[in-house]
This record gives sequence, structure tokens and C-alpha cells, in this order.
Amino acid sequence: MKLVSYKTEDREHLGIYINGHIYNLNSCDKLIPDNMNDFLWGGDELMERAQKVNSAIGSGKLDAREELFFELIAPVPHPTSCRDGYAFRQHVETARRNRGAGMIAEFDQYPIFYFTNHNAIQGPGEIECMPDHFQQLDFELEVAVVLNKKGKNIRAAEADSFIAGYMIMNDMSARTLQMEEMLLNLGPVKGKDFSTVIGPWLVTPDELEAYKVPTKLGHTGNSYGLKMICHVNGKLVSAGTMADMDWTFAEIIERCAYGCDVFPGDVIGSGTVGTGCFLELNGTGKLNNPNYQPQWLQPNDLVEMEVTGLGMLGNIIKQSDSDFSILGLKKK
Repeated sequence: MKLVSYKTEDREHLGIYINGHIYNLNSCDKLIPDNMNDFLWGGDELMERAQKVNSAIGSGKLDAREELFFELIAPVPHPTSCRDGYAFRQHVETARRNRGAGMIAEFDQYPIFYFTNHNAIQGPGEIECMPDHFQQLDFELEVAVVLNKKGKNIRAAEADSFIAGYMIMNDMSARTLQMEEMLLNLGPVKGKDFSTVIGPWLVTPDELEAYKVPTKLGHTGNSYGLKMICHVNGKLVSAGTMADMDWTFAEIIERCAYGCDVFPGDVIGSGTVGTGCFLELNGTGKLNNPNYQPQWLQPNDLVEMEVTGLGMLGNIIKQSDSDFSILGLKKK
């Protein structure tokens, strides 16, 4: 099942995407809330009701009216929190090598994550960026999950049951801001907090069963062989696979929930797939060729991310008409 959030005029709704059409879930079953957040808090009970509606429409047993005039937004437009992991060894190792650093041993010891701005979630469409963001503006190709159960001290062996579904994530990054602030040994803040893009829909785990692959030795949780690619202005710039995740979502959730509650509506990203950002690609290009010309996102660029089974997430990068710069406020 593919769950979507969408707007008609100024109101947000919850729907399902079937064969190119969107249907409102609440109009099909009045016990299903008309927004994603309340739906996720309903856990497995509401998910089962939605699955029945999805099956009935798909089989023609329910003659539901499709939505005709709407704006697709982030499938989880108002997350309770947003964390991003660091699960792909290839990305970490390559990025460190490109800046002359060896692989950090701690990567193989425990999964890590950082909190990003859950109020800056966006879906398909335009992304407006400030002037400082265009100082080395980058995409990051990822997959994300959202939870639909509350829990604490969850073990990895049971953590997959907390996942409501999967979606594409683009962890937008302003690299100049990020690199400057991380010199102070705190996590990324202004380099990351302006936009995190998710979508185009939330795909329930049952749709991905056919893509399951063996989990890496010594690890716990589900793994999927989903091809991940990114085009910028029609040119393929990134290609990888979700099967390369060295830490599973189950293991990341286990760490997230240690000693604290996780909630329905919590979004958790995988971290960047290998080759999944210009920072990594530019570093490798420069290492191999001193004359390599680095590439960063520019105004009006079209970024299209595709993941097997999860759809395509497309965004156009727009420049704000403001000239306000926080980089210009640095003390001398």
C-alpha cells in the first residue's frame, strides 16, 4: 500500500495511491482519520483498515471517487521528530578517504544518528534556498522509515514491527555552513535545518517483501535490495543499493529508543548511500583528477531520486529573493 498526504485548497488529507490515482481514505472508511499523524497513532488497527480499503479499490469491489485537484505534499508532513542515520559504510569510508582521513573504527561498533529539523520537512515540488545555502549546496540520496508505535528500550529483533513504511529521503545539505559549524564539535545545524525532503509516498513493508535480501553477518533486522539512483537535470549522478546498509533500520531504532521513548510519526533516515552526494563525488573526482571541476546544486536545478518500489521524488531548487547572509555576520 502507498499512503500519501495531499492538500486541497488549504486543507491536508490522507489518501492512498493506486494505479496513478489518489483516493481519500476517510471518505472510504470514516474510522480512518483524514491526516497522517492521527493515522500513525492508530498503529496496526488503522493500518489494517487502510489495507482493506486499498484491496477493495484495487479489486474493484469498492467504487471510490478519486481526487482530481490536489497538491502532493510530504507523506508525513508533520513528524514528531526527524533523525538521520549513518548506515552506509561506503559513503563514510569514501568521504573520509577523500579528505585524507582513515576509516573510523567506531562505525562498525554502533549505529549513530543526529536530530534534524522536523519542522523543515518538504515533499515533491520546489525547494527555496537562501544565498548561504548555495555555498556548496548538496543533495543526499537516502531511504527513510516512519514509526507507528510508541516504544522504549526496543530490541533490534522486534524493531521492524514498529515501522509503518518506507520512503525516499533527500537530506539537503549546505556544505559551507555545515563544515564551519562542525569545527566546533557539535552536530550539523544550519547546514542541514532548512530542508529535508521525503516522498513521494509512504510504502508499507508488505510491498517490499519481494526485495528482501539476507542481512549482513552479525546484524539484525530486515534488509532490502532496492536500487537507489539520482539524476540532476536529467544526468545520472548517483547509483547505489539499499542492500549496502551496514546497519539495519532495526538496529538504528534500537539505539534511538535506548532510555527514551520513540513515537508514532518519528521519521528516521538511513544516511547517504555510497556515491549519494556531491561532497563524496567531488572528493573522489578531485582525488582521481586534479583538474576535476566540482559540481554543486544551482538555482533551477531539477533533482530526481528514484528507489525501487518507493517511486520517484522530484524537486526544483529555487533561490530566495533575500540577500540576507549569516556567513556575512562572522566576527573577524
